[in-house]
Amino acid sequence: MLALAGLGLTALFGVTGWLTWGRPGAVAAVSFGLLATAIQMVALRLMAGQQNARFERYLARWGAGMGLRLAGVLVFMVAVALRRDLFPPLASAMGFLGVLLPLLALETRLVQR
Repeated sequence: MLALAGLGLTALFGVTGWLTWGRPGAVAAVSFGLLATAIQMVALRLMAGQQNARFERYLARWGAGMGLRLAGVLVFMVAVALRRDLFPPLASAMGFLGVLLPLLALETRLVQR
């Protein structure tokens, strides 16, 4: 469910990037949308079955997921700094945050079950 939502959001932002910034906007939005989807899939996998775990274990898994998200922000910063022609900042941010934030909210609901 999470992967399907991520791919759908990535496609939506890819089309928006294409219409707004052309090919570089589409490449940036799709690239960072796929990165955000992958990060969320791994983070969800880390949290699976941890609802009744000891607090220290739960916190360590949660922290690892947050670390992955921070690594995604660092990848965004490096890509935009090194290849601004290929990764326009606004299109890249739209793809990353536009996919990551809704999936994070969906992950919260899935982990609570």
